[in-house]
Amino acid sequence: MTAVAPSVVPALPAALALAPGGASHAELFASAQDCAGAAFALVLENQRAVPGDERPWLWVQDRASLRQTGRPYRPGLPRALRHRLIHVVTTTPEDALFALEEGLRCRDLAFVVGEMAGNPRALSLTAQRRLSLAAEKHGAVLWLVRVGAQRDLSSARQRWALRPAASLSPRWNPQAPGTPAWHAELFRARNHPPGEWILRDDGQALVAQPTQQSTHPVDLAGAAGDRPLAAG
Repeated sequence: MTAVAPSVVPALPAALALAPGGASHAELFASAQDCAGAAFALVLENQRAVPGDERPWLWVQDRASLRQTGRPYRPGLPRALRHRLIHVVTTTPEDALFALEEGLRCRDLAFVVGEMAGNPRALSLTAQRRLSLAAEKHGAVLWLVRVGAQRDLSSARQRWALRPAASLSPRWNPQAPGTPAWHAELFRARNHPPGEWILRDDGQALVAQPTQQSTHPVDLAGAAGDRPLAAG
């Protein structure tokens, strides 16, 4: 399925900007059928990448998420990221949380992606808060992908619900697959209003269109004015 190309290229919403100092903890709720959550995180990190930054990045999966979504396919990752991946699979959610927290403490990692299935008891509000504090203290970036999970309590700065959207028709071959697109709903965030957008990766940048359900205008991405979590 394809969609009509927009006449104006819109800017990204400010909610997609990193928090002050680069610290970030975001939850991405997605189905196990389409891997939209992990893909969304990687396209954002690929766009934010600083030229010359060759630091590795960490992807942690618990065993349940591995069964549902499979292992990362390196040739399908963004070119700038595929050779820098460190992939860790854990047997239990508890081990996954330990690996994520240790990753956030490592300054030699560019960012951290966690992928956990369902609503394991180990992923409590206390465990979430530990991850948030570690991200802030060490200036780290954490994308926690919740595969097939229900929305529960969390200390994440941003909480997104993601699903695939129709691709635009390719210019030169209308029968070819289109570039990736997501329907992204920001349903909770600190210092950002909720909103819904269609986000598209045009191969060079990520652009956004507000949906009909969204009443908030799209604005230029800027620094998020959020105070440290430790401040209360």
